[in-house]
Amino acid sequence: MKKLILFLIMISLFSTSSKANYEKLAYDFSFKDLDGSELKLSEFKNNVIVVTNVASRCGFTSQYEDLQKIWEQYQKEGLIVIGVPSNSFNQEPGSNSDVKTFCEAKFGINFPMTEKVQVKGDEAHPFYKWAEANHGSSSVPKWNFHKIIIDKNGKVFETFTSMTNPTSKKFIKSIETALKK
Repeated sequence: MKKLILFLIMISLFSTSSKANYEKLAYDFSFKDLDGSELKLSEFKNNVIVVTNVASRCGFTSQYEDLQKIWEQYQKEGLIVIGVPSNSFNQEPGSNSDVKTFCEAKFGINFPMTEKVQVKGDEAHPFYKWAEANHGSSSVPKWNFHKIIIDKNGKVFETFTSMTNPTSKKFIKSIETALKK
């Protein structure tokens, strides 16, 4: 009996969903896109959304190419990829226009991109504060190319660090699972 109680305590300590009260959903948030127009996440209801903080001067910048690949491969099944440029890690110093030019010219990016925002700390965009409040610290980017998967119900489904490539088996399996729900 003591082992069972200890086991249940351990599970509760490491569970990320215990914090989730979801008074708001991802659909309650919006960004500005690189051209300054509003990008409402509510436009993507009933889709799976991958939100990735990105930067042009990062060792993981080549992941842009793989984000574009999964966007092209799964878009018809309901996957939305959103790039969120950020200088939170001092690797995206350019303007929104510079980011747009870089992404289009170097990687042929055509998935939605937001304007530059902060993704961590007190100045973080409200979406990132919401993700942390509902899914825990695994939602807080520790570096560029941190991925947050939002399910079709507007809740955090899973998160992945920069080390997980968007075309890895683990990431693809998560996307495919979320798309089937």
